[in-house]
Amino acid sequence: MSSTTDGSRARLRTQESSGWFTIPAPLARLFKKFPLLTYPPNELPARSPDVRDVPTLYVFISDEDAAKGLPSFNPSCLRWQTFLKLAGVDFCLRPSNNHASPSGALPFLLPPSEPNAPKSQRSIPSSKLEQYGLDHGPSKLPRNQSPRIEAYESLLDHRVRNAWLYTLYLSPANAGLLTSLYIDPTTRSPLVRATLTYQLRHAAELEIIKSTGRDAIDPATLYKGAREAFAALDTVLGDEAWFFGSQVPGLFDATVFSYTHLILHEGFAWGNRRLNDIVKEFPRLVDHRDRILRRCWKTST
Repeated sequence: MSSTTDGSRARLRTQESSGWFTIPAPLARLFKKFPLLTYPPNELPARSPDVRDVPTLYVFISDEDAAKGLPSFNPSCLRWQTFLKLAGVDFCLRPSNNHASPSGALPFLLPPSEPNAPKSQRSIPSSKLEQYGLDHGPSKLPRNQSPRIEAYESLLDHRVRNAWLYTLYLSPANAGLLTSLYIDPTTRSPLVRATLTYQLRHAAELEIIKSTGRDAIDPATLYKGAREAFAALDTVLGDEAWFFGSQVPGLFDATVFSYTHLILHEGFAWGNRRLNDIVKEFPRLVDHRDRILRRCWKTST
């Protein structure tokens, strides 16, 4: 009995049936026996332009959307894309992936190249993008100095993010959306597609388990936590245009937007709409999302 219990620890328990989305058993056993290798960070992407008049931000995005300057479909990338736009930094977008990033994660930014040394500039990781935006953008944005910000950032980093990860990566109802965003642009090989799907789902599962400190994932608990987080954000925003009474939107506004916009995105074929329904319970957060859209992309849809 105890061995059965131990063997079931850290397994995903969900109220939804996983169905066909589960990786085939032979392939799963292969991954366990021969773990996938982790390679060192790559050099800069081969297709990075030799001469850059403006900074280039590398994010998860389709070629078509990058050419139009549209929002990234990844919250981490969209956060910094939005912040740089709020700061007034002029930049172009390039589609990329984590393995192509020098730091192993997106986004990263390449500054404008120097005329005599086009490839001399080092990439700027996301951890330094706030300072870059403050230094190079004409807009005077507020720094995240409110003592309350850390607590609310924690809500986004854990409760909201956990629910996002479950909804997109682990909910069977959204398997098609996950595939269209992260798998279809990468490969048509059935084996590689199965491998990438397994990697994405497994990484999301481990991140949620680590964040919650539990041995299994309970979707109802995740959604309850997300609703409480959005309720708290709605309260602190109140009837102000921007968070913490700021006269202009800052990094925290961009962070909230990076989730609310993607959750409410009408272009996404959400099968599981639980998060969408939760955010719509808070009209002031919806209005905040629309204000950011109008400010950065001149649209509200």
